[in-house]
Amino acid sequence: MTGTRGLGARWRRRRPLRTRLALATSVAVAVVALGVCAAAFVIIRHQMTRQLDLSLAQTATQTAQRTHNWGPTAGDASCQFPATPCIQIVPADPAKDPRGGYRTLPVDAGTRAVADGRSPAYYRELTVAGRPVRMYTSRLPHRDEALQVALRSDTVERGVGQAARALSAVGAAGVLVAAGLGYWVSRTGLAPVARLTATAERIAATRDARHRIELPPGPPAREDEITRLAASFNTMLGELEQSVTAQRRLVADASHELRTPLTALRTNAELLARGDRLTEAQRDRASAALGRQLREVTTLVNDLIELARDEEPQPLVEQVRPAALLAHVVTTAREHWPEIAFTVSVAPGAAEVTRPGVPARLSRLLSNLLDNAAKFSPPGGPVEAALDAGPDALDLTVRDHGPGIAPGDLPHVFDRFYRAKAARALPGSGLGLAMARQIAHAHGAELTAEQAPGGGALFRLRMPTRRP
Repeated sequence: MTGTRGLGARWRRRRPLRTRLALATSVAVAVVALGVCAAAFVIIRHQMTRQLDLSLAQTATQTAQRTHNWGPTAGDASCQFPATPCIQIVPADPAKDPRGGYRTLPVDAGTRAVADGRSPAYYRELTVAGRPVRMYTSRLPHRDEALQVALRSDTVERGVGQAARALSAVGAAGVLVAAGLGYWVSRTGLAPVARLTATAERIAATRDARHRIELPPGPPAREDEITRLAASFNTMLGELEQSVTAQRRLVADASHELRTPLTALRTNAELLARGDRLTEAQRDRASAALGRQLREVTTLVNDLIELARDEEPQPLVEQVRPAALLAHVVTTAREHWPEIAFTVSVAPGAAEVTRPGVPARLSRLLSNLLDNAAKFSPPGGPVEAALDAGPDALDLTVRDHGPGIAPGDLPHVFDRFYRAKAARALPGSGLGLAMARQIAHAHGAELTAEQAPGGGALFRLRMPTRRP
């Protein structure tokens, strides 16, 4: 049994899906066709035999009604003619049999039993004069005699044979049609799968995720499971293409951003290596520059590591109060930017609201927004942070009174390493806002940027407080 299952498994592995589907469909249709033909043959044979039996019974009834002389009748014959019945009357007592032992149809104990009423009427297949005959034996009413009526059955056998040959031809044609239908069904039904396989193999060979599977035309409501699978595969390819493109852009941007500080690091390191040729003031300046550049590279690398994280670690998720988190981050920002006036406004309904999140990551998001606002604010200018509670979300806004965001820069403010013309002279790597949006998305929040009424930039963070 195990060997049989092993052979079946090996056969399935060696045969392609299209062949297996075609064979399965063909076998199923062929079995149905052959089953219908077999059932039709049985029904035809039964009906033809039944018609012969009815004819025998009818002949026996008519003979019993019109026969008054229970001797030999004109119906007696040797069953030589197909449509002529053989008729004979047999008494229950052999001693009263006028014909003695000579009979056209065979007489046995069963015939005598029917004659004296001990057995019911019956049908029997036999051969008379070398010809197949079906005989009906019944008891004559109110007489101890049996009436035997026989008709040749070779016509029925010929009809059954003709029906068998016709149904065999129909069954063979059905098997051929089943094979054709199986091939057509497998070819048509698996066409999207074949295209999906070809696309996957082409992507694996070329490593190019821009390929797509061609979908059949038609409204989405009429799509079948295979078409939906192909559409899902195309969606997955689109996501893969975006991921690969973003990864390549991140590597290219990171390489470009790291090239300048690494070159400066190498220059200052080489300069300090020849410290005996420098004055003490030159060594101090080189050491200070080296330390500053190391901090910049460290910050940049840490930011890149943070950006490489797709989701928040679940063990660190806890219930946090955004209002308390905002107050803490504003206090820290005042220490870093003493020349900026930070103001905080918390609506009464938002002070005690909690939501799940990673406190350190949310603090990083808020500090990035406040640092960005402080960077673009004029000395002594205010940075306004406000927290308001809606029916199902918290709205946090951070506004500065700086030059604002140019319309051409607005779609790119959250891109990695993107720096507007007004920000290229300011410190930073261009990763703060990109990191802020990524943290917001990881927490199910939405971060947007817009021009503030009256000038400056306005960043809006919407954090849902209810699970969808």
